[in-house]
Amino acid sequence: MQREIFINVEGNETRVGIKEDGRLAEIHIERGFDESVVGNIYKGVVTDVLPGMEAAFVDVGLERNVFLHASDAVVLKGNRGKNKKINQLVQKGDRIMVQIVKEPLGTKGARATCELAIPGRYLVLMAKSGHIGVSRRISNEKNRNRLRKIVQNLKPDNCGLIVRTVAEEAEKEELRRDLNYLHHQWKRIQHGYKKDKAPSLLYRDLELAQRVVRDIFTEDFERLVLDDLQVYREIIKLTGAVAPHLRSRIELYQGDIPIFNRYHVEKEVKKALERKVWLNSGGYLVIDTTEALTSVDVNTGKYVGSSNLDDTILKTNLEAAKEIPIQLKLRDIGGIIIIDFIDMEREKDQQKVMSTFQKELEKDKTKTAIMGLTKLGLVEMTRKKVKQGIGEYLQQECPHCEGSGKILTPESGALEAIHQLKTKIGLENFEAVLMEVNPEVAALLIGSGGKNLKDLESKLKKDIYIRGNESLNVKDIKFVQTGSKKELARSAPPVKKGEILGVYIQDRHSNNPDDGIGRVEGYVIDIVDAGKRVGEKVTVKIEEVSRTFARARIIDNV
Repeated sequence: MQREIFINVEGNETRVGIKEDGRLAEIHIERGFDESVVGNIYKGVVTDVLPGMEAAFVDVGLERNVFLHASDAVVLKGNRGKNKKINQLVQKGDRIMVQIVKEPLGTKGARATCELAIPGRYLVLMAKSGHIGVSRRISNEKNRNRLRKIVQNLKPDNCGLIVRTVAEEAEKEELRRDLNYLHHQWKRIQHGYKKDKAPSLLYRDLELAQRVVRDIFTEDFERLVLDDLQVYREIIKLTGAVAPHLRSRIELYQGDIPIFNRYHVEKEVKKALERKVWLNSGGYLVIDTTEALTSVDVNTGKYVGSSNLDDTILKTNLEAAKEIPIQLKLRDIGGIIIIDFIDMEREKDQQKVMSTFQKELEKDKTKTAIMGLTKLGLVEMTRKKVKQGIGEYLQQECPHCEGSGKILTPESGALEAIHQLKTKIGLENFEAVLMEVNPEVAALLIGSGGKNLKDLESKLKKDIYIRGNESLNVKDIKFVQTGSKKELARSAPPVKKGEILGVYIQDRHSNNPDDGIGRVEGYVIDIVDAGKRVGEKVTVKIEEVSRTFARARIIDNV
């Protein structure tokens, strides 16, 4: 497998794209004004102890207090802490050392633990534990035993060690050098805890680009390419300390085309935000994320097969079983996930699809678990959620549809505007009103030649001024002014008879193509003989002003 890392540094943002066989497999983003806090160690103050939740909240100086569950606080009492209740472990006002293990998500604060882990290149120092472990991804039993024996001899008192995957071929001296660095870090943290007031930051993990070199960049990667000279120098220095044999694989990109465009990462990031994912056969996935769970629907789409329906369904489901784990990893989707494969009649096909799906999920470093098939034939699974997914990080809820994915039709918006207008008339006493609505809604309310507006005024016995406003959604109605007919006739139109102003010709008049249409604050200006000058800005003189539009004539080019 060909593996490559591309790093883009742009102002306050660092992006890391990891490609496998030419395809984007992971995307990591960190912004200077929104730095990751996972891995940071703090001296905090317990602000609340909640026995009903078996948890406490700790002020560490972040925007929201962090959540500490009793199971993550037992090390405070050593072996005696096992099975203790939260109010037996901490009290309000206690000063404790905690590490962030989960980013703040939505309205929830970060999650913390008292089981401190300080990562190095080859080892993780478990500061409050005596445990020795070896990464389960090191499958060679001989290597596992060799590494376990080495770290047992190296392990400092009152600390534990975990051997990381990257250490599979590491020698004793490399592990010793890494441990010395980690032990030095731990002493600095302890010193800070004794002298600093709470809340305070005791240890900050490396920035994204440096973490990638420490945690991910191994012999499996053919190259690491980045586009910032300063970060390049920092990474070269770090690599020289932790993996000098990989320095020759690091390249500084200096091309004119942005690095993510040059290596086709940008377009794949955009695809990772799309709801629909096409499969090679012509089938597709539909991925929808809600607050409670993520659903993945498998469809045959354009694929019709070449033999029979069962084989068509099997091939589509097998493609989906390989693609879904890729998408979960790329989008960093966590929590409950429900997958609706296409119904399969043959049990052997079901087993083949599930076996393929399980095998592909095993490639994901993030913990996953398949719960099995529901009675409706849906696959239930979970994937550990540590931070925001790429969609949550780069996108926000649409202010128009409020997350539903749908908005009112202009016809529905027009009817809603009439309902609100009637309500306002019932509550207030006025002769005339000026209201702003979306331009499409305004067109329906006014009607051809102003017919709809005349009918509405006749029915409601009010003078109604309607102005189109591009910034308003179809459902939005803004009542700008109410008052007497005389007041509104004077102030509602944004232009006056005889006024000279510059206007862009936006389109031809729909009923009279010789004329052009411009707008001032959403108010229509019918410009005589301007149909051939669409796209130009011209100077016009207002000759006539009505409730729904003004007529003007060109007097000079601007």
